[in-house]
Amino acid sequence: MAVQLQTAGAAGERALLLYPPGLRFLEAFFGCMYAGTVPVPAYPPTEGPALARLQTIAADARPLVACTTAELRSRLERAAGDRGLRWLATDELDRGAAGAWRDPGAEGETLALLQYTSGSTATPRGVMVSHAHLLANQRAIQTAFGHDQRTVFCGWLPLFHDMGLIGNVLHPLWLGIPCVLMSPLAFLKRPLRWLRAIERHQATTSGGPNFAYDLCVAKTTAEERAALDLSGWQVAFNGSEPVRAGTMERFAAAFRPAGFRPEAFYTCYGLAEATLFVAGGRPGTGPVVRGFRAAELERDRAVPAEGDGARRLAGCGRAQAGHELAVVDPATGKFRPDRAVGEVWVAGPSVAGGYWGRPQESEATFRASTADGAWPWLRTGDLGFLDGGELFVTGRRKDLVIVRGRNHYPQDIEETVERSHPALRPGCSAAFAVDDPEGDAERLVVAAEIRRDRAGDLDAVAAAVRQAVSEEHELAVDAVVLLEQGAVPKTSSGKVQRHAARAGFQAGRLPAVHTWRTASTPAAAGQAASGDGQAAGGGADVAAWLLSRLAELVGVAPDELDPRVPITRYGLDSMRAAQLQVPVEQASGVELSLPALLEGPSARELARAVLDGRRRVAGRAPAPLAASGSAAAGPQPLSRNQEALWFMQQLAPDSAIS
Repeated sequence: MAVQLQTAGAAGERALLLYPPGLRFLEAFFGCMYAGTVPVPAYPPTEGPALARLQTIAADARPLVACTTAELRSRLERAAGDRGLRWLATDELDRGAAGAWRDPGAEGETLALLQYTSGSTATPRGVMVSHAHLLANQRAIQTAFGHDQRTVFCGWLPLFHDMGLIGNVLHPLWLGIPCVLMSPLAFLKRPLRWLRAIERHQATTSGGPNFAYDLCVAKTTAEERAALDLSGWQVAFNGSEPVRAGTMERFAAAFRPAGFRPEAFYTCYGLAEATLFVAGGRPGTGPVVRGFRAAELERDRAVPAEGDGARRLAGCGRAQAGHELAVVDPATGKFRPDRAVGEVWVAGPSVAGGYWGRPQESEATFRASTADGAWPWLRTGDLGFLDGGELFVTGRRKDLVIVRGRNHYPQDIEETVERSHPALRPGCSAAFAVDDPEGDAERLVVAAEIRRDRAGDLDAVAAAVRQAVSEEHELAVDAVVLLEQGAVPKTSSGKVQRHAARAGFQAGRLPAVHTWRTASTPAAAGQAASGDGQAAGGGADVAAWLLSRLAELVGVAPDELDPRVPITRYGLDSMRAAQLQVPVEQASGVELSLPALLEGPSARELARAVLDGRRRVAGRAPAPLAASGSAAAGPQPLSRNQEALWFMQQLAPDSAIS
């Protein structure tokens, strides 16, 4: 293959590699390196978002050659369009031509490959990785993971992705040890295959993104787990974004009968811009998990806490093998102290040379300097903090949902959403913010995939989402978009593309099977509620009035609200709860607890609480109604109906009640 590429004039040029999972990809990858051609790994789609990604990569990398199989060549040529590419079917090469090979003379600074970013927060960019970067990263992985000649690798990760290529292929090659590979599709169809391969081949190191461990728990039975022997699994790396403590605990509990040890979990941190790996823990000690006050994290402070109100975070380890980690205020460039949230910056020998064809962006991202002039630093775009040297990642700068000055991490909202109803698919939701019509505030939108076998009442699913987010995050969801399976935009490595979901929502392109959203003009809901409270009654009338006020606050029609369900189901966040609390207290003299409102009473329960409180203060009402006798008789107790009439008159003096 190297001879074919050199003959085609591809030495020093780029070659797009488009292969299904298998060894053909590896032949092509190393063929490029032998030729002095820069490989550009990609996935061979023919339609949909993946095709758009491929076209973006092809336009950016400007490859001279596209390498694939004879079976895929004609189909991919049509899909890619006329880009002047020379197509090479590498399974039809003349293997007798190898004698004409010429050593390309690669050196440490020679560009080894273009590794395109996943595109989880932006358009994919080609990271320029040299041979020196690759070698430095292999040394870091070996040192941090404790690998030696007894290590055996097993993995299913895509070979066109940095974790699959650099971790599962180049690292075993660097060590000279065995590695067993399987197709990602084989794993996704039946996750048990991965675990059985670990057992069968006595693999000591294997891992993947966080979702893989959740999938293994969800898609295996107790009997299947008990039949496994995972006692030889020494390093179960988890390097996705985010790494969840709950996921690792569930996996460890589920596979304890198979001999899996929780201490085998190895959390790590890295990114394509730093070749692959930057930070990790100590093998055999298990993940570092600590609790921090959720409310303080939203204020960029990490305050240790346990129990209610604490957010449990899994650490990602410490900088390894000559690399440095810093947390920097992105606005001022000043270093942040321990337990202060800022942007994670990285320095070290694995930091790549920049983005292909983007000199200005490369300068800003790969050669950043701090306020005191220290440079070059790589700006990762990740938010996090250091706690005694341990890195805790809290989210992405561009993905933050900022509502009234408070930072909300979308992955936390998505986890809440996915737990809210069994019809929702785990790992298949996107939470993001959009500007309101006036552009002066952000509105929260949730897009989530529905399981085909659990569709059911979609109104109930959307209501469950709103209620869960309201109660756990004190946030109102302004739109819930329920999607068919596979519709949430994701990267090639399985990360949710929140920016793409946002763009699809704003353009009306998300393939929704059901959508709930607040009214575009909340005043219309108030007009629709005119005449509320005209009936003379007790708790039911007060409940109806409360629902009409709630409808105005959350921007829906009153007939959409049910007095029997928790009011938090309709997206009652802390601000809207306060807007409901204040006029009720002013008019009735009954003090309402804001936390109690956010716990989710129904309108009927709230009405009863107000009436019960009103009865207790009726004798001290600021403007009591006179009894039907002499005024000298003084204040008299009111009947339940009279209390309701007085209450509604105070709150709605322009109503028809008199």
